Order: sequence, then structure tokens, then C-alpha cells
Amino acid sequence: MIRLVKRTDRFKGQALAIPALAVLFAFGAGALILLLFGVNPLSAYWAMAKGAFGSGYLASEVLVKAAPMTLTGLAVALGVTMLLWNIGCEGQLVMGAVFAAGVGLFGSAYLPDWAMLPAAAGAGALGGALWAMGPALLKAGFRVNEILTTLLLNYVAVILMEHLYFGPWRNPQGLGFPGTAAIADSAMLPRFFGTRIHLGLFLALTIALMLGALLRHSKWGFQLRVAGLGPKAARYAAIPVKRRTLEVMAASGALAGLAGMGEICGLQHRLQEGLSIGYGYDGIIVAFLARLNPLAVPVAAVFLSAVTIGAERLQTSLGLPSSIELVLKGCLVFGYLAGEGATRWRLHFGGQTTPAMAAEGGHAE
Repeated sequence: MIRLVKRTDRFKGQALAIPALAVLFAFGAGALILLLFGVNPLSAYWAMAKGAFGSGYLASEVLVKAAPMTLTGLAVALGVTMLLWNIGCEGQLVMGAVFAAGVGLFGSAYLPDWAMLPAAAGAGALGGALWAMGPALLKAGFRVNEILTTLLLNYVAVILMEHLYFGPWRNPQGLGFPGTAAIADSAMLPRFFGTRIHLGLFLALTIALMLGALLRHSKWGFQLRVAGLGPKAARYAAIPVKRRTLEVMAASGALAGLAGMGEICGLQHRLQEGLSIGYGYDGIIVAFLARLNPLAVPVAAVFLSAVTIGAERLQTSLGLPSSIELVLKGCLVFGYLAGEGATRWRLHFGGQTTPAMAAEGGHAE
């Protein structure tokens, strides 16, 4: 008889082993799928590597995509630290972009040039935070599941944005194309090295360092980690869970909103179709590949960004469907879950369940 027995020991290399297992599982499963398409996996992965890092421009594009992934990954990681599952980063990113675009479009009539960029950044963070506060209030006041509320609000945010650039904010000189006019030059993030790398990347890295220090070395961070252990631990430590819930959800939404601000002020410079392309959902994968460690989130974001851009190369060079990118991302998630399971449970073969095993959580298969 085979049983699952809960592990009581943890090995030192666990923090690296789980992400490594997720990557190996993803590329192993991806290799099998590529073989089904009649494609040599080694050739495909080499094409992906060249597609992501084959030139300085391609490498810079990896970093460009990594910037919003870092911020949404931090947003998810911050929430899950307190067992709050913010699945609404995509909608919060969109609302951050809407608020930042509003400042960029209309703020120059009221603000001096030097204040435009800080105002746009603040508005982006505010937009994301406000969009997260509805689910936060429902969670804190009525224990409504935040997974459902944050997820459903993603679609509402996208519809609201489309209403603006198809309707009242539409550029009258846009020759029929949906989208707003360009934001003011003073609200645009500076770019560096002759590439599309903008200040938002360095902002994301700075926030990752600050959040890592805050969670590890502050009383607030300690309270979040204790609350993440469960309600009993929080009550025993006299932690104001409802207040911390509101704070964490607002901060998580603000981080996602800053990602939307970066897309508007650093890259697109207008509201238009193509803003919502899944960075909020990618943040979930990034957060778990980093094992909720803010300092590891930028590294995971660069890796996932490289996979995304490399998968695009497979479509053009090998004629594979665009869904190969989603397949690889899904395999990363399953690989992470398999790694977590392997560190929490072990297989026990033969014999009857002993009292000690029952206390450890043994389950017959």
C-alpha cells in the first residue's frame, strides 16, 4: 500500500530546488509537446534563447517586459504573505494606466511641468489601490472570497478603459483609430541607452529592495508573516487583521497600478488597445517562482519575460502556434506545485498506518 506522509523535515536547498524543479518540469513537458508537433526540442529552445538574447535590442526588450512583471509579482507576493490572493492585478494595472493617462492628458492645464510625472505616478498607484479596495472591504467586513472579487473586477476595468478610449477620451485627430491623444511630454518616463528601457524598471527594482527589507525587518512585515500562518496565530499575537488586510490590499493594488503607469508613461504614451496583455496574471507565476521573496521577484520576472519573448520567436521561425507560450507558462505552474508537494509530502510504501504516521498526516492511496 502506498501512502502520502507529511514531511517533518525541510532541507536547506528547498528555496532553490522548487523553482529549479518548476523550470525543469516546464521544459521537459514542453519538449514532449514540441515532439508531438514534429519539432526538435533542442532546436526550439535554442531558437527561444536567440529570440530573447540574440542581440542587445532583444535583451533590452526582455528587461522592458520584466518591469511590469516585477511590479505585479511584488503585488501578488505581498498579498500572499498574508494569505490574501490578489488575482486582480490585471485590472489594477489597467486602472493605474487610466489614472496616469488622465493626468498626462489633462493635468498640464493645472500642474507645472516638473510636477506632471510625479503626479502621474501617484495617480497610477492611487488607481490601482482604489480598484483593490472594494475586494479588501468585502474581505475585511464580510469575509467575501477575494479571489472571486479581484478576478471579476479585471474584466470591469478593461471594459471601463475601452469605454474611455472608444468614447469620451478618443482622439478626434486619430483618423478613426480607437485611442486617446498622446500624453504630455512632461508626463513621460525617460528612456535609457537608446532602447525602450525606461525609469519604471529602476523604480521596480528599488521597490523590490524596499519591500524585501520592510517584510523582513519591520514590525509591520512581521505581523503580515504571522497573520499568514493562520487566524489562530494572528489572534494569539493580537494583530489587527482587518486593518492589515486593508493596508496590504491597497499596497498590492498600488504596485500593480504603478505597472500600468509605467506602460502608459514609459512605452505607449496613450490609452489604446493592447495595454491589457496579461502582465497581471504573469505576476502570479513570477511571485511563486520567486517563492514570495521580493528580492527574487526581479530574477523570476526576467526569466518569465525571456520565455515570453523567446516563445514569440518560435511562432515566426518554426511556425508553431502562439499558444506554445501559454503551455510553457502553465507547465511552470504545475512544476512549482509538484515541487511544493515533494517538499511537503513523501511516499511511504507498504505496511499499516502507525499512530506516528497518522499524526504526521499519512493518507492511503
